[in-house]
Amino acid sequence: MLNLWVYTLISVFIVSLISLVGVVTLSINEYRLKKWLTYLVSFSAGALLGDVFLHLLPEISEISFGAKEGLYILLGLVIFFVLERFILWQHRHGQHEEHVHSLVYLTQVGDSLHNFIDGLIIAGSFLAGPHVGIATTIAVIFHEIPQEIGNFAILLHGGWSKNKALLYNFVSALFAVLGAVIVLLFFKSQAGAPVWLLCLGAASFIYISLSDIVPQLHLETVAKKSFWQLIWFLAGIAAMALLLLLE
Repeated sequence: MLNLWVYTLISVFIVSLISLVGVVTLSINEYRLKKWLTYLVSFSAGALLGDVFLHLLPEISEISFGAKEGLYILLGLVIFFVLERFILWQHRHGQHEEHVHSLVYLTQVGDSLHNFIDGLIIAGSFLAGPHVGIATTIAVIFHEIPQEIGNFAILLHGGWSKNKALLYNFVSALFAVLGAVIVLLFFKSQAGAPVWLLCLGAASFIYISLSDIVPQLHLETVAKKSFWQLIWFLAGIAAMALLLLLE
């Protein structure tokens, strides 16, 4: 039980530290940053889908997989769709100054909720087993890096100072710790791994990768860059496949 807490809290704290990555980007050439972000985003899409189909879904099937579990995943997809539509709807209202101001705070609220869910998913994955927890944590980390860089840029665009943006970004990232602690308190052993939580994790990763990330990749029209996006996408899947050796 102690190991479960240690592994989980170390994992979510590492994920929280990713929120500070934004400061590193200030010294990087904008062209070079965009180039590497494209490939990192491709890798994260592959890693998220690899985690779903190689770790989360197999783990769910070992517990139980039927219409109920399918419904959990569908419900998760609907929840993330509604949340994203609400945030996008809020972003498109108001004058420019009000828009920027609201965008900053909506970004913080949305990021805090996203990190809270990440914490739930990571803790639930460790309840299912160390190998599932490690795979999920790695997938979350690779997704968080480009996301946190984007959030940091939005906060700076909204008029916040670098220090204030870093502080608030880190505070929102700590919601992952809160989510993890809640799961560990209510589910005290690996035998208590909730299948609905694993289904929520699978739904989250499927939605993020196919709804948010892959459409961005399709915007690339240069054949050479598209080829390298595919290579990095496959590398993300391969990374999740290699983690099967931990089992």
